[in-house]
Amino acid sequence: MRRKIPSTQALAVFESAARHQSFTKAAEEMAVTQSAVCRQIAGLEDFLGLKLFRRTKRGVLLTDAGIGYSQQVSVRLDEIERDALQLMAREGHGDTLELGVMPTFATKWLLPRLKVFLQAHPDVTVNLRPRTRPFLFDETSLDATIYAGQASWPGTEGIFLMRESMVAVASPALIAPHRSLTANALLAYPLLQQSTRPYVWRQWLASQGIQAENDLVGPQMELFSMLTEAAILGMGVALIPRFLIEDELRRGLLVVAVEHEYLSAQSYYLIYPEGRAERPLLRTFQHWLVQQATAT
Repeated sequence: MRRKIPSTQALAVFESAARHQSFTKAAEEMAVTQSAVCRQIAGLEDFLGLKLFRRTKRGVLLTDAGIGYSQQVSVRLDEIERDALQLMAREGHGDTLELGVMPTFATKWLLPRLKVFLQAHPDVTVNLRPRTRPFLFDETSLDATIYAGQASWPGTEGIFLMRESMVAVASPALIAPHRSLTANALLAYPLLQQSTRPYVWRQWLASQGIQAENDLVGPQMELFSMLTEAAILGMGVALIPRFLIEDELRRGLLVVAVEHEYLSAQSYYLIYPEGRAERPLLRTFQHWLVQQATAT
């Protein structure tokens, strides 16, 4: 049966026009005439049976359907282009794994180990894409993701990697002349907050039987890398998984402010769609990743 797929040229023209909100700029980018852009868009609208643009006195605007479709088309065209470039670069050999990662985890833990995996599999390419929150795999080109939290995503499988031990750290200069503090004394300092885990300080304090009114107060940052740098600069005390700051602790850029490690409820998982569970490259990477996490 013939597939009901619009022409690639029409989709490329539509994506350009949608991105620029202009047929004129799309024509310039695609190196065609404006009338050619109009014909491609009109043909695509006829094919779909709906309007993608509204014509106004000031130009064109996307319809509601056009907004949603343009986002989907942009993702698909990026995937097609990336696949073509990767195939050309590998000259038809090897395989690629598209992996979602939390940026700090990738920088501090995964990348120092990934070189060994790639050396053992020279025909493999691993592309890292930042992801800090749950998402739908159907809306991405990702084969898997490494995520800290719950592994119960619909339609996926989750492989446990490790739990995290959280430590309160600060610049040595911030807490001088003290070498370490009590948890109550720590509350006199600014508490750097991670926006994706708003209650982590409360949980850390509760593990020591302490309640505080200011446990949610402090500068908010999304990434552990931001919290780490802010703590190094003396902006406050940060609560960070120890395995992400081993280098900073070893170099003396940070010190453990309170000698108490909290095994948080967060666990790290490799998550992937059920339909890709038997993909050979994913299974090979999964086995290697579990070995690395177990050795941490």
